[in-house]
Formats: sequence, C-alpha cells, structure tokens
Amino acid sequence: MADPSSYRPKPGEIPDSPGVYRFRDEHRRVIYVGKAKSLRQRLANYFQDLANLHPRTRTMVTTAASVEWTVVSTEVEALQLEYSWIKEFDPRFNVKYRDDKSYPYLAVTMNEEIPRVQVMRGHKKKGVRYFGPYGHAWAIRDTVDLLLRVFPVRTCSAGVFKNAARTGRPCLLGYIGKCSAPCVGRISAEDHRELAEEFCDFMAGRTGTYLRRLERQMTEAAEEMEYERAARLRDDIGALKKAMEKNAVVLADATDADLIAVAEDELEAALQIFHVRGGRVRGQRGWVTDKVEEVTTGALVEHALQQLYGEEKGDAVPKEVLVPALPEPVEPVQEWLTGRRGSHVSLRIPQRGDKKALMETVQRNAQQALALHKTKRASDLTTRSRALEEIADALDLDSAPLRIECYDISHLQGEDVVASMVVFEDGLQRKSEYRRFQIKGFEGQDDVRSMHEVITRRFKRYLADKEKTGEWVDEAGENGEIGENGLKDENGLKDEDGRPKKFAYPPQLVVVDGGQPQVAAAQRALDELGIDDIAVCGLAKRLEEVWLPHDDDPVVLPRTSEGLYLLQRVRDEAHRFAITYQRAKRAKRFRAGPLDDVPGLGDTRKQALIKHFGSVKKLRSATIDQIQEVPGIGRKTAETIAAAFARAAPAAPAVNTATGEIIEDEEPDTTGGSSGEPVTAGVPDERRGQER
Repeated sequence: MADPSSYRPKPGEIPDSPGVYRFRDEHRRVIYVGKAKSLRQRLANYFQDLANLHPRTRTMVTTAASVEWTVVSTEVEALQLEYSWIKEFDPRFNVKYRDDKSYPYLAVTMNEEIPRVQVMRGHKKKGVRYFGPYGHAWAIRDTVDLLLRVFPVRTCSAGVFKNAARTGRPCLLGYIGKCSAPCVGRISAEDHRELAEEFCDFMAGRTGTYLRRLERQMTEAAEEMEYERAARLRDDIGALKKAMEKNAVVLADATDADLIAVAEDELEAALQIFHVRGGRVRGQRGWVTDKVEEVTTGALVEHALQQLYGEEKGDAVPKEVLVPALPEPVEPVQEWLTGRRGSHVSLRIPQRGDKKALMETVQRNAQQALALHKTKRASDLTTRSRALEEIADALDLDSAPLRIECYDISHLQGEDVVASMVVFEDGLQRKSEYRRFQIKGFEGQDDVRSMHEVITRRFKRYLADKEKTGEWVDEAGENGEIGENGLKDENGLKDEDGRPKKFAYPPQLVVVDGGQPQVAAAQRALDELGIDDIAVCGLAKRLEEVWLPHDDDPVVLPRTSEGLYLLQRVRDEAHRFAITYQRAKRAKRFRAGPLDDVPGLGDTRKQALIKHFGSVKKLRSATIDQIQEVPGIGRKTAETIAAAFARAAPAAPAVNTATGEIIEDEEPDTTGGSSGEPVTAGVPDERRGQER
C-alpha cells in the first residue's frame, strides 16, 4: 500500500488550467483517469488526510504510485481526451458500463455496391446504416419480412449472391417478389441503391411519405380499373402499417430522442436507454456497472454519454437526450454532443408530459435490470462460496458463516415499532425461516433497546429449544413473533407445517442493520444469555462499513468484494421485510373494527364470520343464535361479539352529495385481517417516507 505523500507533486507544479490526469500503480499501469476544470484544485483533493477521503477514493490513492497530467485548452477537449484514455487504458477504478448482452442491430450495408439488409452485432462498421438495437434478432427478421414486400432489397449473403449471378437464376426470395434480384440484372445497381435508401428512410421514421404515395397509387389503380395492382398496393400498405405497429407511438410530436435512466445502490448501477426515432421506440439497450469510485448520478450519466456517443457522428446522435440528472458542469458535455452531431443537441431532464411519463417507464426498466442482475449474481455457487470465505476472513471467523441471520428495526415516528429477522443459508434466502417481532417491552422510539429486546427474545427461544424443554415462558400473544406466512407462532416451536423447530438452529453470524450502538446492544444481549459462540457484526448504510463489537474502527471490505455484496443483500432484505410488516401493521390499525376488540378471535374466525354473513353490516344486525351458526363460534364467543358491536358506534351512512340520497352499499370488510403487502391508503402524505 503506497503512501500518497510519497508521490504528491510539489507545490506550484500542478497547473491551474483544464486537463486530464492519470494515476498509475507501481507497475506503471493506469488505474484511474479523470478530467478537471482546474487540475490544481482537483488533484489537491486526492492528497489530503486519508481519514477524510471516501473509502473508495482512499483505496485508489493508496494503490497508485504516481500521477501525471495533460493540459488542454477547453473542458470539451478534456472530455474527449478522458474518453480516449479510458478506452485505451481500461482503468480499474473508473466506471465502465458493460452490456448485459450483445444487442443485435438491423444493418444496411450502404458501403457495398449492392447494399444488403441483415442482422449485425458487435462493433459498428464505417459506411453501414444501423437501426436499433433490438431486444431479439427475431424481432428484426419479422420487421424485415414485412418491409421486403414494399422495399425488395437484397438480404442474401455474398456467397448466395455470387452463385445466383453465376447461374443466372435468383434465389427463392427473387421468385416470390421479396427481392428485386439485382444478381440477375432485374434491377440496376443504381436503382437498387435508391431502393435501399428508401428502406433506410422508412426505418429512420420518415414513414408518412411512402404511405401517402402508396395510397395515391392505389387510388389511381382503382380508378383505372387495375384492380389486381390496387389490391397489391393495398396489401403493401397493410404490411407497412403492421411493421409500424411493432413500434408504438410514444411521443406524438415525432421526436428524435434518447432517454437514459439510472437505477443504483451503493455497489452497482444499471443503465437503460430507449432510442426514440420519429416518436417511436426504435431500440433499447441496458448496461450494468460496479461503482468502484465515488460517483454521483450525474457522473454516471456523463460516463454513459461518453460510452454511448464516443464513436458516433451525425444523425446517430439525436437532437434531444433526456436524462435523470445533469452532469456537473453540463455545458462542456452538451457542447461535446453538439460537436459529435454537427448541430445543436439538447441535454435536459424531462419535467412534464409524455416525455416525463416515458422516462418513468425507462426508469422502471432500469430498476428491473438491476434486480435481475443481482438475482443472477446471487445464484452463482462459486460467487456465493467466495463471498462467504471473504466474510469469514474479514471478521476473523473460524469457518464460513453458512447460516446468517440479519435483524432490522422499523417504525414510523416511533409508532408501530417492529423488527425483522431474515435468514440466509449458503448465501441464499431461506424465507421459511424469516420471523417478525412486535416490540412490546417499552413505548416509543429506541432502536438500540429494540435491538436488544429482539436478540434476547430470539436466543431465549434458541436456548429453550437447545434444552429440549418444548416450552416457552411467555405466551405467543405477548411476544408477538409472526412467521413469513403472517400467522402467529403459538408456542415458538412450530413452522408453517407444524414441525417443531422454529428457533432451533443457531446462526454462525448475526448481522444487525446499524453501527456501533446496535452492534453493542446485540452483543450485550448474547452476553447476558451466556452465548459466546455466535459472531456479531453491523453494516452501516452510509459508507457500507462493517462494525464489530468492542472495536473503535470499522472493517472496510474492498469495494468489489463479493462478501460486502452479500452482506448488503442480507441487510437490504431485512429492511424490506421489516418495513413491509410495519406498513401492513399500520394499515391494519387504520382498518380496525369492532371484531378486533373481541379477545381470542383470530383472523381465521373473523374471515369465517364475514364469509357467512357477507358483510359487517349484516353481522352487526345478527342475533346471538345466528352468530352461533358459524362453525367454530360458541355461545360465549357469540355473546362477546354481539356485545362488541353494541359498544361500537354505528358507522355513519354514506350520502350522495348531489341528491342527498343515503347510499345503501354494504360496509367494507373491517376485520383487520392478517398483514400482507404494504398498504398506504389512509396514511397522510406528509408522514410517508419518514418511516425507518
């Protein structure tokens, strides 16, 4: 590990002008490339106290052994040189987007004497017109098959073309009218090139001209009573419209634009691009990157623009680029794009209307792409094994933690305080082992006390199982442990199938969502129970630092560590599970009705009552004998239910404000059933987003 002061330039050596700088390691390999409006100010940020640097930046400067720079005239030149160096040196600490697949394009080889329409992948070639990218090659072939009826351009390979020219016989497409057969001289090379140009114009979005021309020709043929020709033109128009329908209109003003969206977390970012030409989505692609440097959303967008348009010129760069965040500063990037296109390019954030709505669709695609990438990454056996080994090494464990339990506390301004326990075995989720806790030991908001209570209750159950007593001192209703299926665990020893082993298995590692205070509370709970063979750590969300009990400094795992990635997934899953339960619990409280006041009446019998009577309104008017007819409801319970309804004030009738008429609709189900997915109805807007 190098000391940055050993290669820090002397005062006054660094110029105060725009430029691009390179950090090299001890083997002279370029590990980072950056640009700056002022090289002196930017490089000074790297040579400060290491404690003040972001962990990722700290790793980069301690890996480097030297720094060098190149002065340029403008920020635009700096942007161009930075892109060239990143492409040339492939630095390990720079953001590098990687395609999650090799996207196919519809290509027209205008660089050949007889242009050919085909599917192409890989690097773009000079003189070839590209359309797309498409999600699948078959989508290109379907589109081409429809258009060949109107634009019978050559699609055959060079070998087939030469063989047809040699024998004087065209291929099958030439016989059925889907190729103009320039191979046998049915059409001249000049006329075929003009046909290929028309094909390209249509694919570029200039569709109205050809449709109007064909419709005019069809009308003229019909007037001249050439009905067969009119029918063929009618079918041609239908084929063109069908091809156009494959790309729905998303922007009514025939806009040419690229929309870029970013979905990111602390470790990775996914990028999605929609290419809109003539108001229609003509292509889509996506990239994923590891965030190996401290980078903002605007910087991610800037890197994406470099990769997307670094090799493009002319119409390949659209008039408008819509992004979720602007690079800082935005002027050099916009000027660079304008230079690539040769005319003005608008780089902005959509604020309203169809463009903002389409950007939301692109954003959802980016989020789904990131989730899919994480799922694929987590399912790899080799990756999981390496992650567990890295965690064991970083935390100094005797063996890999094959079972990890993670705990998180969730509440809304101190109300409805709950906790979650999620379980990962061999690096994969074990949802049947998830548990949920209601915090009952105290009122109010105190994450540290809540964590202590949850850890204590969970491992008391473990000790009870270990001693094989089969009993638990508190009742399930007091402790409030709830399984993944939403049902109360009556004795703490049964899972969904009634098998006795809910808390029987101890983890090798307990992870808590939080820093030193939460870790200390969890360790204190284990110490009080006399458990000394279970490791504890905490993952702080702000800097992704791993905290251990009794340590004043955190453990910082490498930015690209699979172990850190696994710990983050475990922590995020615990947070998701906790906040889902907290929202459902809050929603249930808002939906509470008279049946919730009946002691001992669970969700199953509540649902049976509503099913039998059809609504709460009919149940309210039922007699005790009628209530007794419901299976599972005895005389005493029926009397308690009737008394609960008698105490509850009747609901105010619904009134049609226009006519004053009382609406006799049935009452909604207010049984306050078991919690499920998050419900936000009835939650004041100003309180949403403040939950933890």
